[in-house]
Amino acid sequence: MTRNHAGRFAGIRKRMLIAGVAVIAPLAMASPAMAEHHPKGNYAPFKFCPLSNKLTELCTVANTKSGEFTVGKKTVPITNTITLQGGLHENEKTGELEFIAAEGAETLSKTEETVPGGLLGIKAPTWWPKILQELFNEYVINKGLTGVTEITELAKPASAIKLNTTNLIFEEGVALQLPVKVKLNNTFLGSECYVGSSSKPITLNLTTGTTSPPLPNKPIKGSAGSLEILEEGNLVRLSGGSLVDNSFAAEEGASGCGGFLFSWAVDPLVNEILGVPSKAGTNTAILDGNLQEAVASAVKASE
Repeated sequence: MTRNHAGRFAGIRKRMLIAGVAVIAPLAMASPAMAEHHPKGNYAPFKFCPLSNKLTELCTVANTKSGEFTVGKKTVPITNTITLQGGLHENEKTGELEFIAAEGAETLSKTEETVPGGLLGIKAPTWWPKILQELFNEYVINKGLTGVTEITELAKPASAIKLNTTNLIFEEGVALQLPVKVKLNNTFLGSECYVGSSSKPITLNLTTGTTSPPLPNKPIKGSAGSLEILEEGNLVRLSGGSLVDNSFAAEEGASGCGGFLFSWAVDPLVNEILGVPSKAGTNTAILDGNLQEAVASAVKASE
């Protein structure tokens, strides 16, 4: 693909052609229900596109199906699909693609991922029979009192997402910037235990190219994936893509863990277990998945 072709994908043109493709990490905020849409055929996945918003020019649905998120000492594999959906609008002054929250559904699915070893980091010995390891890890640890799940949430409004499709397609530079925070769920930790915040988010600068992290991390490579264009150019599918970043820092440790009365004691404990705050070069995000993107007017016409 030439850069002239990439330019067509990098922004919304007057002719309403597809404006790029991205494997977007699973990270945005919920939007209240509004109008209900029923697109059909290949456009069916876009039923929560914000078509009632006159700024919406593209509809997008992205599924992160695998990968991992490491902050400090803890690596959490992505085993449950996280869905990001909404719309895109080109800022005529900057040329950037601005994200618009979904309409009638969560923009980011509240998908819980299991923290291996739970709160105490305990896992079955590897010399145990595999079936015994699985039973112990699942029912004694993950579903026991020490079991912990995490949800990665957008730390700022959906419009804070920054997308550069030219960088994504050519596997260079920052393709997607996401300010996030991580919610930890456990009976002991309470309902407001977070690492990172709106004021001090964990900022991911994801690339499909090769990272240049500070030590001790080493460079890792992402991928733009494979592209398929359908519906006379009005619908694009990207599969097998990977967005990566291992240069980010988690500047703020845990807060709100143990509730209002006990966070003064529990927050330091969580920080010790997780190894946060953690400096750049000690954290990693790998987000693998698929994306579909379509011209909004074509989605609406299919209803």
